[in-house]
Amino acid sequence: MTYLVSPQHLREQLRRQKNAAIQAYFRQRIYSNSEPEKIWGRSQPMRILLILSHMRSGSSLFTHILTHNPAILGYGETHITYQTPQDFKKLITDVYWQCHDFRKLSDLKQLRMNHQYVLDKVLHNHLLSDLALLNHPQVSIIFLIREPAPSLVSLQKLKPYLSDRQRFDYYKKRLIQLGEYAKFLNNKERSLWVTYEQLLHQTQPVLTCLKQFLETDSGFSEQYQLLKTTGKKGVGDSQAKIKSGKIIRDSNAPIVSLPPDIGEEAEAIYQQTCQNLSTYCTATVSLE
Repeated sequence: MTYLVSPQHLREQLRRQKNAAIQAYFRQRIYSNSEPEKIWGRSQPMRILLILSHMRSGSSLFTHILTHNPAILGYGETHITYQTPQDFKKLITDVYWQCHDFRKLSDLKQLRMNHQYVLDKVLHNHLLSDLALLNHPQVSIIFLIREPAPSLVSLQKLKPYLSDRQRFDYYKKRLIQLGEYAKFLNNKERSLWVTYEQLLHQTQPVLTCLKQFLETDSGFSEQYQLLKTTGKKGVGDSQAKIKSGKIIRDSNAPIVSLPPDIGEEAEAIYQQTCQNLSTYCTATVSLE
């Protein structure tokens, strides 16, 4: 008896075979060399760009601005727990797989793996279990923070089931940890810091500094292309604004405030974190 294969089933088979071949190709190139940042066929090691930030900091917008530059490949949060340098290989594998999109022959150029950086954004303390990884020579760090009131009000919309105190505890512990990361690294050549407010309102100086810090051939723009992961929960911001393809400055945004028992302490922690980052990292924009 002869069974006919439907066109839909055949397309699905071909898709799976294509994906398996692409995954095997990436893994072969990435894991053929035991050193975490080296990839077969590349003359230069891959650099790792970590955005160390907190939830509701504008990190999704920042990620899109960075990855619009052809030197940088990434899509948002990978949720990788960094324990050893070999986890950088896991990052490279994950990013190249998640960012690939082969629909036509010209897309094969993505197989070159010729990006200068692969990017991850890390928003939680438990994901960086070995601080020594910050000192890896191929790692560059950008700290991104946002003022407490808009951060916590935005976090309330994301996690309404948490109490004000629980949301503040996350923000407090994360900012303290970011300051500790900066102090541990203590290297202005490999660490930069920026605020969300600077990104919105001092955009051009920030973009200029990013090019200088990352030493990319191309500059950065406040407009960006959407990624296939744009708006997906678990990867980054799922609100509609991120799909605009550009920085949106809402001049009519209401002034927000925090409960008195939280607001004063939150502001003090934010100012202390700014001071710590200024001491140990390069600033994108002078605070003077």
